[in-house]
Amino acid sequence: MTVNEIIIRTARLADADAIRHISGRYAKEGVMLERSTEDIIENIRNFLVAEENGQVIGSCALSFFTVHLAEIRTLAVIDTFTRRGVGRKLVGKAEEVLSEEGVRTAFVLTLNPDFFLSLGYHAVDKERFPQKIWRDCTYCPKLMACDEIAMIKDLEGATVDSPLSAVGRNKKSEP
Repeated sequence: MTVNEIIIRTARLADADAIRHISGRYAKEGVMLERSTEDIIENIRNFLVAEENGQVIGSCALSFFTVHLAEIRTLAVIDTFTRRGVGRKLVGKAEEVLSEEGVRTAFVLTLNPDFFLSLGYHAVDKERFPQKIWRDCTYCPKLMACDEIAMIKDLEGATVDSPLSAVGRNKKSEP
C-alpha cells in the first residue's frame, strides 16, 4: 500500500459539501452540532481541510472570540483515516494559523479529552467562555445537560491565569 501525502490547507467553496458530509456523520452521533452547507459556505475561510489525492478526508474550523481567544471546532475525519494523525495535523495547522493572527489561547469543547490532552490542552470550567455559550451553545440540544469538556492551550507562553488568557472568565470562577 502506498502512503500518500496528506495536505492541510484552507478550505475552498468547492469543499463545502465534503465538509458537511464528514461533520454530518458526527452530528448524527450527537458528537457535534449539525452545520448546514450554507453555514459552511458563509464561514468557508475559517475552515481547514485535510486532503489526500484530491479527496477531502478531514476538516476543522476556527472561531474567533477576541483578538487573543479562539476556538478550534468541528474537528472531523472520515472513518478510514481516523487514528492516522489527520486530526493532529489539522489541530496543529489551526494552532499555527491562530498564532500567526496573534491569538494567545485556543480552546475546544470536546467529548475526546484524551486526544487534546496529548496535544497539550488542559481542562477548564466551561463558564470561562460565556461568549461561546451565548453565541453557539444556545442552539445545542444538549444545552441543559452538556457533556462536553472545555479545554484550553496557551499558544504563546502566557500563563493560563494571565489577564489575556482569562478573557471570558466570569466573577464566580475567580478565586
